[in-house]
This record gives sequence, structure tokens and C-alpha cells, in this order.
Amino acid sequence: MSIIAYSKPACVQCAATTGALDARGLAYHLIDLTKDDAAMEMVTSLGYRQAQVVAAGEAHWVGFRPDMIGRRA
Repeated sequence: MSIIAYSKPACVQCAATTGALDARGLAYHLIDLTKDDAAMEMVTSLGYRQAQVVAAGEAHWVGFRPDMIGRRA
């Protein structure tokens, strides 16, 4: 299962999320929403208006969610 973390600079929740993914040894692809218009469009099409958005297989969520990250480990 691939994990994509959509983030933006100076985002506390983004740093917490990627830190938790790293701590669990989960591989992920990081995409900066301020530099990728297509990614921003995709995230907003899912109804999200803030970062951190994580897509993991069929699941996706916003914000720092250690419960969701734990399910991936």
C-alpha cells in the first residue's frame, strides 16, 4: 500500500504526521501542496481545506491522526 502525505511548509501537523510515519518505519511520498497545483486540486476535490492530508490506499484523512497511522503499521 502506498502512502502519500500532502503537506505545506511550516505546518505543525505535517511535521507531526511525517515524524510518526518515520517512527513507525512506514514509507511515504511527500508532496508539497504549495508547489503542485494538481495535488492541491485533488486534495480539495476530496473536500479538504487544510493540510496535512494523507492518502493510504483507499483511506484518506486530514490532520495528525496517530490512530490512522497506527493502522498502517
